[in-house]
Amino acid sequence: MSDPKYLVWSAILTLLMLLVASACRAQAWTPAGMQAAFGNRDNLPPATSLAGRADRAAHNMLEAMVLFIAVLAAAHFAGKAASWQVQTGAALFFWARLVYWPCYLAGIVYLRTAVWFVSVIGLAMIAAAVW
Repeated sequence: MSDPKYLVWSAILTLLMLLVASACRAQAWTPAGMQAAFGNRDNLPPATSLAGRADRAAHNMLEAMVLFIAVLAAAHFAGKAASWQVQTGAALFFWARLVYWPCYLAGIVYLRTAVWFVSVIGLAMIAAAVW
């Protein structure tokens, strides 16, 4: 798969993470939660631990996407997008982020951090290819 496809899949993953975080926070599987989810969210029930983890994971992904887009754009501007290093870095980023999400939701702290670090290595690989 190419880096533009990993970028699109990462964007889809980000959207899914945000939607799940929102649904968890509103408890959208209940009638009252569904009403809150479709409303202004003025009177949400107290956040559960899972809702908090889902929200933090989604916001972390938003932050990571800014970096992912920046390094991919730099690689494309430098004419290095087709390199093995950029393609492998993009793959590492996406797959690590896909694994990171359930690890964060499940509260698996050390594995979550290790997987997060793999995604950072992917970013670093892309950035290093620019030089």
